[in-house]
Amino acid sequence: MAEPTRPTPAFSLVVPCYNEARSLPELVLRARFTAEAGDGEVILVDNGSTDDTPEVLARLLDPADDRVRSIRVDPNEGYGWGITSGLAVARAPIVGWTHADLQTDPADALRAVAAMEGAAGPVLVKGRRYGRPVADRVFTAGMSVFETVLLRRRLTDINAQPTMFSRELLDQWGTPPKDFSLDLFAMYTAAERGFDIRRVPVVFAPRRFGTSSWNVDLAAKRKFIKRTVDFSLALRKQL
Repeated sequence: MAEPTRPTPAFSLVVPCYNEARSLPELVLRARFTAEAGDGEVILVDNGSTDDTPEVLARLLDPADDRVRSIRVDPNEGYGWGITSGLAVARAPIVGWTHADLQTDPADALRAVAAMEGAAGPVLVKGRRYGRPVADRVFTAGMSVFETVLLRRRLTDINAQPTMFSRELLDQWGTPPKDFSLDLFAMYTAAERGFDIRRVPVVFAPRRFGTSSWNVDLAAKRKFIKRTVDFSLALRKQL
């Protein structure tokens, strides 16, 4: 007997997880709520984790419930590569991503999807973060000014989550970067292709488990800035 056809989810939310085993119990609970409340799916990407993430996911997830499922990418080729690997198996007409560190809630995606209602054309929705430390806000403001001037598009709070957009962007963006530049790439590409860019406010909470993979000290920030600037200059040459 043929298996019944699964209904197409309303949205697909990808959550890349790298060594986030301690966050996973709460993350899975929030992911399950998000999927059920919005008739969507959440794809947890084990992005080459070296901790016990695979075992924790196997214990927490129900193989019979594909509303919250996982894939593994090995080796880890970057934040962006983990996300695009998840997007490759996403099934919904609205797709996107958020972080696994619980600083933003996966359920924020529900408000992002709601913000797309009534649009006449394709839309990209980003969070706008509130509750961040002053130093981080100053850093983000500086990067926003730099990107806006360089790329001639209004690009603010670029790394805010969630990021949700009409699926056609996947068919238009060519080869995306494999690192943290994916957020800039997606926002810029959507703006260039006439997407309506909308924002929803999100609370940005302190990280409770683990450490950031980039925002750990001044040297890490300098490295992040260099990578971002190099990628931005490459985008600028395409104008």
